[in-house]
Amino acid sequence: MDKQIDKIDKDLLNEVSNLENIEKGAYNIRKNGEGIERKVTENVNIVTKTDKPGIDIYVKENTKFEFIHIPVIITESGLNDLVYNDFYIGKNANVIIVAGCGIHNDHHENSQHDGIHRFFLEEGAKVRYVEKHYGEGNGEGKRILNPVTEVYLKNGSSMEMESSQIKGVDSTIRETKGVLEANTNFVVSEKIMTHGNQYAKTTFDVQLNGENASTHVTSRSVATDNSEQFFVSKIYGNNKSFAHSECDAIIKDNAKVTATPEITANDVEANLIHEAAIGKIAGEQLIKLMTLGLSEKEAEEEIINGFLK
Repeated sequence: MDKQIDKIDKDLLNEVSNLENIEKGAYNIRKNGEGIERKVTENVNIVTKTDKPGIDIYVKENTKFEFIHIPVIITESGLNDLVYNDFYIGKNANVIIVAGCGIHNDHHENSQHDGIHRFFLEEGAKVRYVEKHYGEGNGEGKRILNPVTEVYLKNGSSMEMESSQIKGVDSTIRETKGVLEANTNFVVSEKIMTHGNQYAKTTFDVQLNGENASTHVTSRSVATDNSEQFFVSKIYGNNKSFAHSECDAIIKDNAKVTATPEITANDVEANLIHEAAIGKIAGEQLIKLMTLGLSEKEAEEEIINGFLK
């Protein structure tokens, strides 16, 4: 790794992108608003945008099982970083993309990263997209992350998105949009944990435009202390299609979680389902673990960790 990467940087990269795997494929590392290190391969090219901050990532058609890492790290207090990243995935390609942002803030000013990612998948393309967010530091300045993900799927393509907020993020507004053509599939798995006075809002907007388009959106979250979470899911069946949206949340202390489903069938053959479950940890679960010798706190942690796996 470049000498610009110090120990704090490496720790952040490990949290959001697994440092050992970054160099196995193409990658672009962004630190404090600037690209500091990049590697391209025969099948994956990364180009710096000329009209705004960000990069364009081009994956050749028929590329198979390559890794692309695009982590962002922020160690500068008071920085407001905005980046636009566009991914162009060639026909029948199959790749894994690992993104995410880690913020270390030891000072009194807020540090913020807003990442706008757009994915354009050609026919038959497949993408597994993993995004992790993490915050740390002892300063009073907040760690703010606002990701926007837009997904455009052409005939026969599919994308699997795994999004997780590990810890330490004071405020986040997460927007995910999908536009699906025929025979496409968009699967989203989201995991969020908030504590203290943290705030998290997630919005999904998926348009099932093509025949046999489908989506499965799952959100699992834990809210503790005085934190607040909002989950909004909007799915539109505009053709013969299928959708399943579910929100499961555990709350503790004075935390609040709100789930708002909105499913709209604009075609008689659209099959749309939404489920939501919010509540405290079940007493029988705690008792079962405590009979095995765990304290109540240890039992709660065990249940929460298992819930967010």
